[in-house]
Formats: sequence, structure tokens, C-alpha cells
Amino acid sequence: MLPSQEASKIYHDNYMRNSRAIGVLWAIFTICFAIVNVVVLIEPYWIGDSVNTPQAGYFGLFHHCVGTGSPNRELTCVGSFSDFASIPSGAFKAASVFVLLSMLLTLSCIACMALFFFCNTSTVYKTCAWMQLLCGVCLVLGCMIFPDGWDAETGKYSLGDCSVRWAYMLAIMGILNALFLSFLAFVLGNRQTDFYLDDLQMDNKDFAVSRIEVRDRREPRYGVQRLH
Repeated sequence: MLPSQEASKIYHDNYMRNSRAIGVLWAIFTICFAIVNVVVLIEPYWIGDSVNTPQAGYFGLFHHCVGTGSPNRELTCVGSFSDFASIPSGAFKAASVFVLLSMLLTLSCIACMALFFFCNTSTVYKTCAWMQLLCGVCLVLGCMIFPDGWDAETGKYSLGDCSVRWAYMLAIMGILNALFLSFLAFVLGNRQTDFYLDDLQMDNKDFAVSRIEVRDRREPRYGVQRLH
């Protein structure tokens, strides 16, 4: 084997080893992101009471709890995703749908990882990348539409005496996570394509070298020197 070919093979082997390690990390972070997405959807702590509110309470996408005003801070909770009429705001309903779509896309992306055993690796990475990009878009729409349902006394998109809770902040962090995972999947997919092309060129080059050697053995009058 020529020195250049040997160096190329070593580089290829090292890259494939590193690529698998990065791919495993991408898969782990994708699973963690799916868990975050589920938590964001089902937890009602998007906005809640503060020290200035007259009674306790908190709101999620489709589930909310409001205090009864008693000293022991008892809460009356209503709302279910299966009963859209119980969701208090049209904005909350729309945001719930978009966040649900985001969660389904993330779970579909995890299911697509099984295709690594059957399909082209580059194609699977790019498919998952588009899913995660759409997931991020759905989360963006959900986070932008949700404040339209606040309807505080000071106007729309104003919390009044309420405050933003951790689930809303987690959804915003999920947007950044989805965009990062999508970018990483696109990079891995494109690099896989490049190395498939390099492998094809290397195989063609090895085939050409073999033909030269065979011709040199059969017809020495050409004076072709053996390459290795």
C-alpha cells in the first residue's frame, strides 16, 4: 500500500471511531431532550403565583390549578388534554398542540435510530436532523403563542402579578437544545457522505493499481513499473 493511501486509511479509521463516539453522545442527548419535552408538556408550572398575587395558583399548557383563598392554600385543579373545552384559553390550546407535535417528532427521531442497522447512516442522520429542526420550530411557536393567553389586567403578553415558572424556561432551553442537536446531526450526516465518496474513490484507485500490475505481468513490453 502506498504511504498516501496508508495515511488516508489511518485518518479514515480515526474519524470513523470519533464519529461513532459523537453519534452516541448525540443519541444520548436526543433521549434526554425527549424526556425534557415530555416534562414541558405535562407539567403545569409555566406561569404561577408570586408574592403579590392574592391567592396561590399556577398554569400549564392544558392543566391549571387555582387557590380557593383558604389559609391552608388549597388548590382546585382542572384541565385535561383529552378535554380541550377545559383549557381556559385558545392560545393555550394552540401552544399545547405545537408542544405535543414537538414531543411526537422527538419520539419519532428516537424510533428512527433503529434504522442505523438497516439504512444508510448519512440518510438516517439527515432525517433525524430535519425532525429535530421541526421540533425546535414547534417549540418556538408554542412558546410564542402561550403568552397570548395570559390576558392580565395590564394587557396581553403581560403577566401582571404572576411570574414565569421553571417549565416555561425549560421549554426555551429545549429550543436551543433542538437546534444544536439538529445542527450536529446535519454535520454528522454530511461527513458520512464525504467519507463514503472518499471510500469509493479509494476503491477505484486500488482497482486501477491492480489493473496496472496485471498488465505489467502479462505485457512487460509496456515498461510499467509496479507501484508496490
